[in-house]
Amino acid sequence: MNTKKLQHSIAISIFLMSILALKWIGLDNSMKPERVELVNKNGKFILKCNGKPFYVKGAGSGYYKMESLAKHGANSLRTWSVNEGEKSGKEILDKAHKLGLKVCMGIVVGNERWGFDYNDEEAVNKQFERIKKEVIELKNHPALLVWGIGNELNLNYKNKKVWDAVNNIAAMIHKIDPNHPTTTMLAAGALTKDINLVIKRCPEIDFLSFQIYGDILNLPKYINESDYRGAYIVSEWGPTGHWEVPKTSWNRPIEETSHEKAEIYMKRYKKVMLHDSKHCIGSFVFLWGQKQERTPTWYGLFLKSGEETEAIDVMHFLWKNEWPENRCPILQSLTIEGKNANDNVKLKKGHQYTANVKVIDPDGDMIKYKWSILPEVPREKQSEGGDFEQHTNEVLEYSNNEFREKFVFSAPNPGEYRLFVYASDGKGHAATANIPFLVINN
Repeated sequence: MNTKKLQHSIAISIFLMSILALKWIGLDNSMKPERVELVNKNGKFILKCNGKPFYVKGAGSGYYKMESLAKHGANSLRTWSVNEGEKSGKEILDKAHKLGLKVCMGIVVGNERWGFDYNDEEAVNKQFERIKKEVIELKNHPALLVWGIGNELNLNYKNKKVWDAVNNIAAMIHKIDPNHPTTTMLAAGALTKDINLVIKRCPEIDFLSFQIYGDILNLPKYINESDYRGAYIVSEWGPTGHWEVPKTSWNRPIEETSHEKAEIYMKRYKKVMLHDSKHCIGSFVFLWGQKQERTPTWYGLFLKSGEETEAIDVMHFLWKNEWPENRCPILQSLTIEGKNANDNVKLKKGHQYTANVKVIDPDGDMIKYKWSILPEVPREKQSEGGDFEQHTNEVLEYSNNEFREKFVFSAPNPGEYRLFVYASDGKGHAATANIPFLVINN
């Protein structure tokens, strides 16, 4: 081979290797950052991605549920940290990008209730530098939508310096990443004093995000009573919170059935998110997954088994304006000896009792039932603010054909329990409900 041909071959090889290298590090043409901006057009706020309006139809999600999120019509998801579980921020963004989803990337900011001290300048600076590295690493990813700085930093806190830290982080992000807005997520719905304090101390935050459950219908009023007139996202919403529902006479919260939850999801989305078209730029429903918090069924849109509940049908309808092809079973009632969850059910140790459930399936699918009894989470082990909570061990579990709509059981040792029923259609969907009950001695 002559010298010119050799040089030509080397040049081509170098060029091809460069292209491969660029693809490997995520800098090829398909991996350019999108310009996301918040626009105020005649008093109406619009989030835009590369100049196109983008209304957030999302959920608080994890890496392993993204496919179903996209299938049901969502366009985005929210994380609570850059690295969720075993997956890195880049892995989350890469998968979201393949599925056509955008990500509100959560940034962990120390909470006072976790023991973080905002008077400790060294700790605050160390946190700042850690976050700066996270932002630099991910800022050019095309699936990135918004930076969520901290989660519920106003929950049970006293040191107002936390907002100075948040503002400094937002200012840093704006300097090194001009393509993505910043927000911070506020707990307890929308306390007027918290809103006013944050907008005063955090002028670098582009818009606020609110996390509110049973009180969500009052969100517009709370915002109007404050000095805030900007855009907002409802970054967590869903069933009525365990702190908001009626309690038993022994002070245990009464959980809504899966059908009751589905009905209130529809109502709350229409009356709040869709109603405020001027300031609300979208929402993230909670939780596109499963978690233990007071019960294993309270907040997750999925069961521990991986089955979808009826609230997912509702979100599918709200996001796609059509119902899914196969619907979840509808649980109409659950009773123990004719009493429901609101009737302060008390049982005697060793006595036999009968529970009954009524379920219909919109598609006529055959229903299979699972019954279980769980002790209540000890009060001293109950979590706060969505932090980790250890689940309790089952006392009884039946999932065979012995029991269907009727479950006969003996009351266990004295204590506080819940009877759960799960009605599955065999196609990945289920309905559920539970009754708290107190066992006493004879």
